[in-house]
Amino acid sequence: MNIHPRDINETPDHDQAAAALKVLREWAKSASAVEISQLDPAVAQLVPGLSQAEYPALSRDYPESFEADVAYRATLPDLQNGPSSLIRGSKQQIQHVGISNFRLPIRFHRKSGAELTLETSVTGSVSLEAEKKGINMSRIMRSFYKHAERTFSFEVMEAALNDYLSDLDSLDARIQMRFSYPDRIESLRSGLSGYQYYDIALELVDRGGERLKIMHLDYVYSSTCPCSLELSEHARATRGQLATPHSQRSVARISVVVDCNADCLWFEDLIALCRRAVPTETQVMVKREDEQAFAELNAANPIFVEDAARLFCAELQADHHVGDFRVIASHQESLHSHDAVSILTEGPTFETASLDPRLFTTLFHVG
Repeated sequence: MNIHPRDINETPDHDQAAAALKVLREWAKSASAVEISQLDPAVAQLVPGLSQAEYPALSRDYPESFEADVAYRATLPDLQNGPSSLIRGSKQQIQHVGISNFRLPIRFHRKSGAELTLETSVTGSVSLEAEKKGINMSRIMRSFYKHAERTFSFEVMEAALNDYLSDLDSLDARIQMRFSYPDRIESLRSGLSGYQYYDIALELVDRGGERLKIMHLDYVYSSTCPCSLELSEHARATRGQLATPHSQRSVARISVVVDCNADCLWFEDLIALCRRAVPTETQVMVKREDEQAFAELNAANPIFVEDAARLFCAELQADHHVGDFRVIASHQESLHSHDAVSILTEGPTFETASLDPRLFTTLFHVG
């Protein structure tokens, strides 16, 4: 007689499941909460009259006196530093991962020697190798805080970058600090003065051990269209017709690689360089004589957006502090409902085949 053993992989039918459920319920009636929890907390749902919340019984009071000692911290899960098996998606290197807009007060030196403290937005990122799950973001902040009490210099940025390169075991890293820098500006004729605020960002980039120090500055100026000026003067001369040329608030974003072998490039130095290139900077304090002077200054310096890029370029090329650079200019037209823009780069640092689709919208200056 042939005996066929029962297939142990057979899916239980309804009757078998009902019998198993009956056994579980009978067992649970006499089992303790601990025993049920050790088997499976979900068993509590199978016992009539018992609330799931009772298995296990969890405290709802915040434990103010609890201290996380070394031994306890060692038991905490750390998914970001888990094995590569936890990676979701393609196991691909990520060029930059980190934090953005981490804010803290930073002390800066003025060229005059005075100090001032400015709210500074910090972005920090590192590269992530293909076989690593992630990074501990808080280490970037902790690394920066270790050096934040020191008055700013690129050396302070380098110390922070060295720390989190080491802490996070990464090959490449970047720190960017962004702030609004006040500088007192004299009016053109009245003797008044007021603070102009300059959007500045400082960047330290480490790629394979090679480091770049980069300074970005947004310079806001007035641009009078040369063509419109000539047409207005033609109307006056030939027909006695009053006409005014169009001019508009304009923004140039100047980005420069700072030569590590040169002496310090102060914020005030880069601002002055821009003012030499395009002297029609927007004004702070203005009386009637200043407004008239500004109209005369614009008439003496009519400028297309192409002119602006080349004028900034000439000054940058002449400055020994500056290595590679980029000029992005946007003349936010009062004649048209669109803007006139230009980009000029020198050196490989800022070369790119593609532009951020919203690049020029970031150049709007909000008063």
